[in-house]
Amino acid sequence: MRSDDLRHFPTLAKLKPPRVLWTLGVLTIISIISIIVFSVVVPWVQTAPGTGTVIALDPRDRQQKITAMVSGRIDSWFVTDGSAVKVGDPIARILDIDPLLLDRLDSQQRQLRAEIEAARDAMATARRDVERTGILYREGLASRRDWELAQIKVADYRAKIAKAEADLNAVLVNRQRQSVQVVTAPRAGRIMRVEAIDSATLVKQGDVLASFVPAETSRVVELYVDGRDIPLIHIGRRVRLEFEGWPAIQFSGWPSVARGLFDGNVSAIDAAASPNGLFRVLVSPAPDRAPWPTEPAVRLGAKVRGWVLMDTVKVWFELWRLLNDFPLQFTRPGSATAGYPSAGPAPVEQAADAK
Repeated sequence: MRSDDLRHFPTLAKLKPPRVLWTLGVLTIISIISIIVFSVVVPWVQTAPGTGTVIALDPRDRQQKITAMVSGRIDSWFVTDGSAVKVGDPIARILDIDPLLLDRLDSQQRQLRAEIEAARDAMATARRDVERTGILYREGLASRRDWELAQIKVADYRAKIAKAEADLNAVLVNRQRQSVQVVTAPRAGRIMRVEAIDSATLVKQGDVLASFVPAETSRVVELYVDGRDIPLIHIGRRVRLEFEGWPAIQFSGWPSVARGLFDGNVSAIDAAASPNGLFRVLVSPAPDRAPWPTEPAVRLGAKVRGWVLMDTVKVWFELWRLLNDFPLQFTRPGSATAGYPSAGPAPVEQAADAK
């Protein structure tokens, strides 16, 4: 405003704002314009957050319970908590409460074998008797009743042999179970915890003796995602993972700025919600990215935070979506931006290459 104009506004002419205020005003206007330009121009990668843990993909690779094969008492332990074992290494030895049980089983086995052999010999004689009685019956020298009684005797011996063989099989099974008195490791791994069982404590068949974790496992991450985001997630989408205890800096909308994070791909999605009301998403390591940290940095059961990378939008759109509490932007699978946002993949690759 010129000085000639200020003559008509004497009060305004007397006001002389400091130069600092003029500077702050100019900076405020520049900041507002910069924020508007930033919101309109800069892209933002939308993400679906979730939390979960590291698990083994194969159920056989997860933590297992080693149980007693037979009933008895613990005679000795060969491992302690944290012991590393190989396949077939002994873990514990169990003794039966009856020290003469094996001898009695062997004696019963020999007796049954002898009974079977005697019954077979008697049945062979009875069969010959059936043949002779049949010849005499056809010649009229024996009655039909004698011939039928001879046949019944053969059937009786056959039933006795069948019963003795069944008893022998039961004895053999019991003998085999009692002979498996040394519990061994099913595969290479580590003993997590040994139950506090001494030699005075009786154990039953199936009682837990120790907890065991296999050494070599194929690991995946299970993330639990909100039901509002799960319809937009499909198999193959990229996931950024932050492992518990691993130093990381995460910027959700700009993956290129994040550090200490690792990449994965969505490999499976549960069809139904879990008891906690969230949907479980399995994430496998990305083959074209840096491998995940191994033990002892990241162990099975470690907590994980994950962000499923969705579509790329502008910053203003993301702010507008958050203010209105709208769901994420939807892109049909198979389209040009599905799975990898238009501006999102490049920063992710740069971040992975930088690591």
